[in-house]
Amino acid sequence: MAHQHIVTSFEDELRGLARSIAEMGGRAEQMVERSTQALLRSNVNLAQEIIEADRKIDQMHRDIEEHAILVIARRQPMAQDLRETIAALRISNDLERIGDLGKNIARRSLAIGAQTFSNNVRVGVEHLAELALRQVKKALDAYATRDIAKAQDVCARDDEIDNVYNSLFRQLLTYMMEDPRNISMCTHLLFCAKNIERIGDHATNIAETIHYLITGVQWGEPRQSSTRVEA
Repeated sequence: MAHQHIVTSFEDELRGLARSIAEMGGRAEQMVERSTQALLRSNVNLAQEIIEADRKIDQMHRDIEEHAILVIARRQPMAQDLRETIAALRISNDLERIGDLGKNIARRSLAIGAQTFSNNVRVGVEHLAELALRQVKKALDAYATRDIAKAQDVCARDDEIDNVYNSLFRQLLTYMMEDPRNISMCTHLLFCAKNIERIGDHATNIAETIHYLITGVQWGEPRQSSTRVEA
């Protein structure tokens, strides 16, 4: 009975880590969505709220780290249990960075202020953000359901965000060369676009961690075969 109690308690701790990751992921996802809205709508109040909200993400990151370290120290987990704990540490780190990038976008939107930019740029930024947000959502869904197919799809679609970012980058450079008055605003937009592209990268990192969590091997590495070739 005592052994069963210890096992149940350990499982509760791992489930607690997973719940914390889900909550932190939801907040980070919301920051990405709202920071893009603040940028596209020149919403100063919303931008300020996002900057303040990043403190909560940082605190959650610290709490998850402390929880995971205590689990390792007390339980000395192995195999799948160890991967669960390590995955929580990795994913919380990526979510914290996603929150930071959302905050950076909000700060850039304050710098841009009420300046208007072309509809083509607006559509490009919106499309890039939609792709990044879709990646984050799918990565978090893959973690919640332990769905390796979803995780692999996130990894496979990383180039799509890069291609849209590169197109938007060239477009903004063209506007800067055509009219020097656009340089300041376009520079801020370039940083925003780069932040969104990096959010996609962190979503890919999360998906790669999920692949490791489920399979026990890093993304891109071949799985070891259990068969032997006799001499």
